[in-house]
Amino acid sequence: MSCAICEIRKEKRFCPAVHGRICPQCCGEQREVTLDCPSDCPYLQQAREHEKPRSAEQIDPAGLFLQIEVSDQFMYEKEHLLLGLTFALAKAARADRGLHDQDLIAALTALARSYERRVNSGLHYEQPLTSDAQRRAALEVENMVKDYREAEQKHTGYSTMRDSEVLKALVFLLRLANGRTSGRPKSRAFVEFLFAQFPEKETAVMTPQDAGSRIILP
Repeated sequence: MSCAICEIRKEKRFCPAVHGRICPQCCGEQREVTLDCPSDCPYLQQAREHEKPRSAEQIDPAGLFLQIEVSDQFMYEKEHLLLGLTFALAKAARADRGLHDQDLIAALTALARSYERRVNSGLHYEQPLTSDAQRRAALEVENMVKDYREAEQKHTGYSTMRDSEVLKALVFLLRLANGRTSGRPKSRAFVEFLFAQFPEKETAVMTPQDAGSRIILP
C-alpha cells in the first residue's frame, strides 16, 4: 500500500495524526509542519531524543530581546513571579489544546514589546495579536501579573513590582520557549515542557507558591 500523504512511496509506519500509514520520508518532512503530532507518538519522541538544539542562526535575535539583561540574581529574587507566569502559560495551554509553541511565543513577544514600550517611554500600547488563542494566552499572563501585584498589596500594603521586572520575566520566558521548541510551525515541545512542570491533576488547585521550584532554568 502507498503512503497516505504522498501516495507514491510505500507506507511503513502508522501516523496517529492522519490515522493512517505513511512513509518515513513524509513522517520526517511533515512532522510538526503540516501534521499535528500527538505527544505520545513514538516517532515524534524518537526524533526529539536525537534532535540537536536549534542554533543561534535559527532564532530571530529580535525575538530574544538581547538588549534586556536577565541576571541570575533577578531569577533568584523573582522566582515566584517567574513561576507564576510559567503557571499561567501552562494554564492557557491546558484551556486550549490547539495552542502550539509559536502561539505562546507570539503572546509573550507581544507582551514583552508592550512592557518595553512602557519602560522606555511610559506609553501603554497593546501589541496586536493575530488570533484569539494568542490573545487569550496573553490575557492569562496579564491576569497573573495583576494577581501578583494584588497579592503584594495585600501582604505588605503596597506593590513593589516594577514594569521593568515584568519585562525581564517575560524575556526570560521567551528565551526559555525558544530554547525548548523545535521551531516547526506545529511544535508543542515547549507546551509539553510546561505540562511536565504542572501536571494536569494539580493545575486546577495549585498556586504558584504551592508549586515550589519546579521550573528548570536553561
